[in-house]
Amino acid sequence: MQQQREIKLEESWKRRLEDEFNQPYMTALRRFLVERKQAGAQVFPPGRLIFNALDSTPFDQVKVVIFGQDPYHGHGQAHGLCFSVPEGVAVPPSLQNIHKEIQQDLGLRPPTQGNLRGWAEQGVLLLNAVLTVEQGRASAHQGKGWERFTDRVAAELNEGRENLVFLLWGSYAMKKGAFIDRERHLVLTAPHPSPLSAHRGFFGCRHFSKTNAWLERHGMEPIRWA
Repeated sequence: MQQQREIKLEESWKRRLEDEFNQPYMTALRRFLVERKQAGAQVFPPGRLIFNALDSTPFDQVKVVIFGQDPYHGHGQAHGLCFSVPEGVAVPPSLQNIHKEIQQDLGLRPPTQGNLRGWAEQGVLLLNAVLTVEQGRASAHQGKGWERFTDRVAAELNEGRENLVFLLWGSYAMKKGAFIDRERHLVLTAPHPSPLSAHRGFFGCRHFSKTNAWLERHGMEPIRWA
């Protein structure tokens, strides 16, 4: 992650979050990332993509928020959007299940690739709670400060916007969204789409049609989930 003066961040988010980069925990987080790289760790995603979720979906354009846990830890998978992989990379099992639910819910043919940038450009903030990971080491950067940063992102949305949809899949995401004001926003919860839990209620949750119904009811364009 770059030093404060060099941070490249979409302008609407930078205005709201700039003071967060001066906090002691962020200084410690920068130091941690530098030390891990110096020790030979492969940190994902590449530095220029750490804030890809925010860069892809400006604050005033957010309509839907999907919380992930931390980035994929396989080579070439993580590109800063939760659940998403670049084109040409095999679609991970959780995303395959997301595609299956979209097909069941909306009758749309599943895509053959896993890049969700098209969602992000329509207003779906694809935000992991932890923004970096190490190759082959899931959750390696949990508890280092990213959770506090992404809590701030969620708080800004909760307080500064109205009628958003928060999709919370799995217990980790539900905890992340615990403080979202249900009077101002729609919060939909379901088990995680992982193969270990999708059959417990993610399949059949119909979150995609429910999201679009909410957006249309509040005068917003529905998301093209295909």
